This record gives sequence, structure tokens and C-alpha cells, in this order.
Amino acid sequence: MTRATNGDVELAYEVGGRPGGEPVVFVEGLGYGRWMWRWQRDALADEYRTILWDNRGTGDSDTPEGPYTIEEMAGDLEAVLADAGVDRAHLIGASMGGMIAQRYALEYDRAATLSLLCTTPGGPEAVPVPEETQAAIFAVPEDGDERERIRHRMAPAVSDTFFEENPDVTEDIVDWRLESDASDAARKAQAAGVAEFDVADEVSALDVPVVILHGSDDRVVPVENGRLLENLIPHARLEVCDGGHHLFFVERSDWVNDRVFDFLDANPIGADLEAGGESTAEAALEAGDRE
Repeated sequence: MTRATNGDVELAYEVGGRPGGEPVVFVEGLGYGRWMWRWQRDALADEYRTILWDNRGTGDSDTPEGPYTIEEMAGDLEAVLADAGVDRAHLIGASMGGMIAQRYALEYDRAATLSLLCTTPGGPEAVPVPEETQAAIFAVPEDGDERERIRHRMAPAVSDTFFEENPDVTEDIVDWRLESDASDAARKAQAAGVAEFDVADEVSALDVPVVILHGSDDRVVPVENGRLLENLIPHARLEVCDGGHHLFFVERSDWVNDRVFDFLDANPIGADLEAGGESTAEAALEAGDRE
């Protein structure tokens, strides 16, 4: 475990995978710790250098007083990459992590590609979290223990049969969340940044290859947000996972990993600098093509 500093905030991160590989940096969703990326980290580790870090308020990173902003958390990411000596990296962000990745790529110059999972650009055209999902997340049973509360909050993010069909994985996830997820106060501090996030008028300026992956049955960030991102970002490509839910990178990890691999392989670091915008755009469009 290594620590970077952004102002007074210390940020924990870990480096793994192939030492000489191109860096891939994972950015977590609201309240989640580094555990959420273990399926993608393990899949990429043989070929890529992997960097996982805890957002402020989560895991081993500091928990400053909130509210937080997405801009602050993008600054945290810059501090991590600078501390790790990374000049350019592939960014993979999910949900709130996708918001951080978008803001980071707009403000800083280390992002070589963006893989945006189950996320949104925000703004007036974005489809909000459905009311029934918000109710399920926040109206947790008062008489349940902490493990039951975690399962209750997670239920809208997975398929209706996930818990029953994957009891061992479910228990592992609950353990990991108990160990490293944000506290209620930190979750609210992060959620404040999510509520204010809006780059809908800015993402047309993104000039790196972008792939957007989204589950068709996402009950947290509806798939319409992925389609909106595709329309707003030049040369971005949307791939929809049929039947996928918000945590489709867990439930449908093979589907996600295959497309991430295709995209990264089609867009090696340096190609965006050596080639013109047209050829880079073509590579982004071709990434993940399947019959």
C-alpha cells in the first residue's frame, strides 16, 4: 500500500499486475472500496500494470469533512498518478468513478483512454436514479444487522436472482464492504458531488478514445445515460450488455472484460499522440466490434 497526498488528504493506492505493462487505473463508484474492481484487475494483470486507489472517504484513504466535489476527487486521482510516476494511463471508471474519469480527462493530460461503465454526464437531459431505487437504497430495515443492511442497499444494483445464485460471492462482497466501504457520513459527502455533477456541455471536448459500457437493465443509472454519453462525446462507442444491471462488471465480468481488452488492445498508449485524430477515432469505433 502506498500513499499520495492532495493538499491535506492522504490517498491510499496499490500497484500490481505486469510491471512493464501500460498503466490501467480503476476509479470506484459511490461509497465502494477497491474490492469492486477485483474481477477486472485479475483479468488485466498479466498484460497491464494495474493501479487501484481509494476515493477520499473510502477504504484506507483519509475522510475529510464533506461535502466533496467530483473536481476534488479528480484532483485526488491526479495526485495518485503523479505519485506513481504515471505520465499516461488508461482510465476505467464506473458510476461515480466514471464521473471522476470524465472530469479528470477534461482537466488533466494523463488520460490516454476512457472506459466509462454505468455512468452519466449529468445535466438536465440525464435520467436520474429512479425513485424506487432511491427508496430501496436509503430505507434500510432498522431491525436488521449491518450485513442485512448492505444486502438491502445492494439489491437494486444486481439481478433479482444474484444473491440466491451466488451465495459465496455475496458473502465475500458483504465482508469486503464491511471492511472498506465508506461510512454513512462519507457516502453522503461523495453523494453531494454526484448530485452536482454536470459535464454535458463539456464532454464534446474529449479528444481521447472512449468506450461506454452499460447494462440494459440498470436500475441505478438507467441505460439512457449511456446513450446520452455516446451522443455527446465525439467518436465514443456504446456497448449495451443485454440484461445487465448496475454491477454488471461483477455479474457479467466476462462480457465486460472482453470488451475492455478489445478496446485497450485497439488503443495502445502513444497511438493517440502519434496518430491524428481521425485514425484514433476509427480505432475507438472499431474496438469491441462483434458479429
